This record gives sequence, C-alpha cells and structure tokens, in this order.
Amino acid sequence: MVSVIRYLLYALLVIACICAALYSSRSRRSKDARERGLYGAVTNIFMGIMLIMLALIFMFIFQGSTVAIIIEAIFLVLGAFNIFAGIRNRGYYSRMKSNNM
Repeated sequence: MVSVIRYLLYALLVIACICAALYSSRSRRSKDARERGLYGAVTNIFMGIMLIMLALIFMFIFQGSTVAIIIEAIFLVLGAFNIFAGIRNRGYYSRMKSNNM
C-alpha cells in the first residue's frame, strides 16, 4: 500500500512539474500583462503543489530524522504559501482582466 502511495505521489509530482513549466513558459511568452499575471499565478499554484508533493515523498522516504522533519516542514509551509499566493493573484488578475475587457 505504501508503494502505491509513493508512485501516486511521484506521478503527481511529475504532473505538477510539467504543468508549472508549461504555464511558466506561457507566462514568459505572453504580451499582455494581465495574461502574464494569470499564467504566473497558475504557475505559483502548481509550484506549491509540487513542493507539497515533494515534502510528502520525503516523509515516506526519510523517517525520524530531525533534519528531514525540518526540511519537510519548510517545504510544506513554502508550498502552502505558494498555493495561497497563486490563488490570491489569480483572483486579482482575473478580476482585472474581466473589468478591463
């Protein structure tokens, strides 16, 4: 059962990495600042998911070490902050885009 969870976490990590790279490239190539902000916000959300998945994978691999627990906690906090900031920025840029069009 633990190996199934590990493979699922690895798959979600790979999907989050691919989506973050895709939206990051879209953000950099966009001419409109509002679209760039929207794509950047979605990139933040996927980066947060990626960090949380990485922390969960580390929880299954390294068990009991104090340093590992501190690093996992840092990854979890950074991931949660990225998701929060991405959702907040996505709402801001989507309202900005809908008001100006």
